[in-house]
Amino acid sequence: MFKEFKSRPRPETEKVVPMRLTPEAMADPVAEQDTVDKELQAHLELKSRLHVALLDRLNLAVIDKVEKAELKRQIGSLLSGLVEAEGVFLRADAFSRLVEELIHEVMGLGPLEPLLEDPTINDILVNSFDRVYVERFGKLEKTAVRFRNERHLLRIIDKIVSRVGRRIDESQPWVDARLEDGSRVNAIVRPCAVDGPSLSIRKFSRSPLSLDRLVERGALDGRAATFLQNLVEGRMNILISGGTGSGKTTMLNAMSSFINGSHRIVTIEDAAELQLQQDHVVRLETRPANAEGVGTVSQRDLVRNALRMRPDRIIVGEVRGSECFDMLQAMNTGHDGSMTTVHANSARDALGRVEQMVTMLGIDLPLRTIRAQVASAVNIVVQLNRLDDGSRRVTSISEITGMEGDVVTMQDIFVFRRNGRSEDGRVLGDFISTGIRPRCLEQLQAFGCHIDPSIFKRETVS
Repeated sequence: MFKEFKSRPRPETEKVVPMRLTPEAMADPVAEQDTVDKELQAHLELKSRLHVALLDRLNLAVIDKVEKAELKRQIGSLLSGLVEAEGVFLRADAFSRLVEELIHEVMGLGPLEPLLEDPTINDILVNSFDRVYVERFGKLEKTAVRFRNERHLLRIIDKIVSRVGRRIDESQPWVDARLEDGSRVNAIVRPCAVDGPSLSIRKFSRSPLSLDRLVERGALDGRAATFLQNLVEGRMNILISGGTGSGKTTMLNAMSSFINGSHRIVTIEDAAELQLQQDHVVRLETRPANAEGVGTVSQRDLVRNALRMRPDRIIVGEVRGSECFDMLQAMNTGHDGSMTTVHANSARDALGRVEQMVTMLGIDLPLRTIRAQVASAVNIVVQLNRLDDGSRRVTSISEITGMEGDVVTMQDIFVFRRNGRSEDGRVLGDFISTGIRPRCLEQLQAFGCHIDPSIFKRETVS
């Protein structure tokens, strides 16, 4: 696995000497931080040199076939000689940590690996090589993780995008991609990223949240969850709306678990991240242009192609442009039970966004015609919001009831009402029924869904 290695002692002037804080430095916080920064930089430089030395000696052609325990043993053995050649003394725990970090560099994504393995982290946000933040339980926090320099961060970004056949450079300075586990990635580099490369990772949940788990977490209540389950089983067309990080994909995954297992489902995404549990699923993913600027496959191309694949339901991860028109056409032509998500801050805004995206197609359609298409295609809008305490809630479930003049009419079935804050800063509120009986109830019951009408009984909140 390893090429022949011969230890090469470093000149005495190049040896890395562990730094110790003097009493004067300990009394001066600025000096202490400066010393800590120098020690960290010395560690990063040492790791960089060892990484280069390892790459010179590793047989990369067979590295993926080696068990991690064996790889760790062999890298540890090789590193002992390399560290000795560096003239550096390391304690056993520090040496073990160094071996882990270098395994991450060789086989994974370097400093990001511990963050990717942490189940409490939802988002990893790299603002620059020395500023890395994470979102944990809805709150942002800065980490001690850092890259050696911009080149190190660029190398990790290139490793991510090249694995899915994409590229990033000055001519194409941003890219959407995904990791092997399905985590969604966005990267942007200079000249568009003024302060250097930036990387955002929305981590893929290894265990998709069910509606029951969302109820336990307070995202909605049991009655609303029952209603959503019946909407899916009764093949209503559903639009899930919300802002960035509000939980749209999580909700789409949770609701999709109630799709009949005998249905043929086609999913369409920019970066495949949906986790459908059914067997009969065809997953489609868009493709950007190649280096010559050709070969683009858009969501609209895939939606139009999906219509020729005899789908029972079409699920679009998120509508962003002209594909929205084709999605509405699909919903209006027998593909009942289709679902998609859209960025919007309220249910009413979601309809406006859909209307706006249809006009992007460039077809000269009267506004009333577009709105009539929306009103006949979409049955339900599920609105999610991320509240200022970091929690994600369903804030309304609304039914589209038709048209009045040139206006699409809708009615709220369930809504979330805020009523203050707890002592620890959590948003308090109640998920209540508005008392409106949905028009689709008879249709759902005719479809075989069993819904107790009492769940729609009007409630008052004191």
